[in-house]
Amino acid sequence: MLLLVVKLNVLLLLGSACRRVEGLCNVQACVDNSTCVRNNQRSCKCINGYYGDHCDKNGDIKVLCSRHVVGISAKEDFFRYHNVSLELLYLPNATCLAARTTINNATYYDLRIPKEKYAACGGKPLEKNLTHITYSLSLVTNPEAKGNIIRNPVIRLDYKCIFPYVRRASLPFSIIPFTPETMVRVDDLDAVIQMRLYTDHTYSEAYRSSPSIELRSKVYVEVKVTEPVDFFLLRVNKCWATQVPHPNATEGSHHVLLQNGCPDDHTVSFPLNGTGHNGESSTVRYSFDMFRFTTEPLELYLHCTVQLCAPGDPESCKPSCSSISKREAVRADPTLGLLTYGPIKVDVPEMPQSNLWMAVALPVAAVWTVGCFFLILITVAKAGSRRLTKNPACRS
Repeated sequence: MLLLVVKLNVLLLLGSACRRVEGLCNVQACVDNSTCVRNNQRSCKCINGYYGDHCDKNGDIKVLCSRHVVGISAKEDFFRYHNVSLELLYLPNATCLAARTTINNATYYDLRIPKEKYAACGGKPLEKNLTHITYSLSLVTNPEAKGNIIRNPVIRLDYKCIFPYVRRASLPFSIIPFTPETMVRVDDLDAVIQMRLYTDHTYSEAYRSSPSIELRSKVYVEVKVTEPVDFFLLRVNKCWATQVPHPNATEGSHHVLLQNGCPDDHTVSFPLNGTGHNGESSTVRYSFDMFRFTTEPLELYLHCTVQLCAPGDPESCKPSCSSISKREAVRADPTLGLLTYGPIKVDVPEMPQSNLWMAVALPVAAVWTVGCFFLILITVAKAGSRRLTKNPACRS
């Protein structure tokens, strides 16, 4: 049996992909090194997902590595060129079949499996180390036999998804008495998420210790996925402030800043330009006006729930901030993690000593002055009353 192996080795690591596709082509037409490579004077191979006698057609082969699904897709014409029908395309387990789908008016063969069916569909044993986990699959064809012979080649597409393996949320300094780190786990995908406060709108200098901020001054908050860089999309679902370190404490006051990814405080704003819009990248930035609670202590703790989204699913990460959706509850999601920052101290300017003396002395002096005035009036009134009593002429 003639065996033609079309290999697709895809390495998805921190959002980058590397593809290699090999297929026979016409050696005379192999003139572009970016689409084909000559083996010798009689044969050549198409590379990088190209196919055809001239290696001038792009199969648009893509691998999907998301939170719940591992999959692969390619244009229908790519398989038709190799005489492969949809019914003959599957994973090692023949029950895990591909499906036909339309993307931008083009027809694709698409095969996706949920991660819980990875082993059942013939996935290779997971490869794990201290930092990553690897999913490896092979999409194969079963050539159609005519009588007792087979003319069409076998096609195999090998692909891998490699994901980071360590996720934790952390702060640049400790929260006392609580730990600054919390473990967040979504399937086998992990990331380090960090929340910082910055001194101004440039987000160039972060506070290194508990900040002290004046009332009505801007507080600049950044929540960021630091490991892996620029891989996950990040959404901040809710942020609120409390007077105590525990985010769900019943004692003390609390105030909500973000709800369902949208401002719930009229002073909250996201950057107008550049990085920082909620759910659009691995970094979220927002600011609010500093405030204090009506009761002591004059400090607050900032808490935010965060959600990681797959790079291939951006729409589900963006919050919809219409008046209706803001009131809708956020559905329970295992990707939610919690970050806490604090204490953030309220900077209350101290009054100068001389001004303090004046502030106390003047009201006291005013009270004494009014009191003395009334005492003089009463004394004068009594003296006049005694004169009238002693003079009979006045009584008549």
